[in-house]
Amino acid sequence: MAGLPEGLAMPSCSLRGGVLIIAAAALAALPGAALAQAYQCRVPGAAFNIPKPVPDGPARQAAPTHYTLALSWSPEYCRTRKAKAADNFQCGGRNGRFGLVLHGLWPEGKGGNWPQWCPTKLQVTPQIARQNLCMTPSAALIAHEWAKHGSCMAKRPEAYFKTARGLWSSLTLPDLDRLSKQPGLTAGAIRQALADASPAFTPDKIGVRLNKGGWLEEIRLCYNKAFRPTRCTKAQFGPANQVPAKIWRGL
Repeated sequence: MAGLPEGLAMPSCSLRGGVLIIAAAALAALPGAALAQAYQCRVPGAAFNIPKPVPDGPARQAAPTHYTLALSWSPEYCRTRKAKAADNFQCGGRNGRFGLVLHGLWPEGKGGNWPQWCPTKLQVTPQIARQNLCMTPSAALIAHEWAKHGSCMAKRPEAYFKTARGLWSSLTLPDLDRLSKQPGLTAGAIRQALADASPAFTPDKIGVRLNKGGWLEEIRLCYNKAFRPTRCTKAQFGPANQVPAKIWRGL
């Protein structure tokens, strides 16, 4: 992904909506096929409720300094959640099978002082949720991501999710099912697989999150203020390349 034109940077919380729309338009025009890893995703036709997000921390309106695009590995997430009603769309199997999915687009800040829970009266509507369910297969998570992160980046949820979709759609994602069978798998091998699939990212621009058992939970892509791939901070990067890793295939 080539990124945005020089000089087009994300605004602080006081200057939010318009630049996100420009960013999304620029990203949508970039070459490269998207591999959503949502196999036969079917959005339910019946009406559904969107839970109101509950803040999990204080409101903070710091200016973003860089960004994280967090991609969750759905088989690991669903490993212990198949029977939970709240995770039925993603994990129940009736709406399709998911691989890497978009957890969210997060504004970051200096010294861990990232913006979050910025004041907004706008909420995610069923229409917005339906539009994004095959990318982020949880209406509750979609609502949470807007309220916690998107509210600090855009005036309206439509603009926030348009930018997130632009970044997501610019990626080509690796076959982690196949990679899981590789002997001696490491965090570095996971980074290299993403870099091989999406050459705009070198391994130092790719974060990995493993759980306590060493199983892959997330891949975190690092961007600067202009939404160009950039070297991850230590917090974004996660375990060193040589750390052993495992990938659950859902079997």
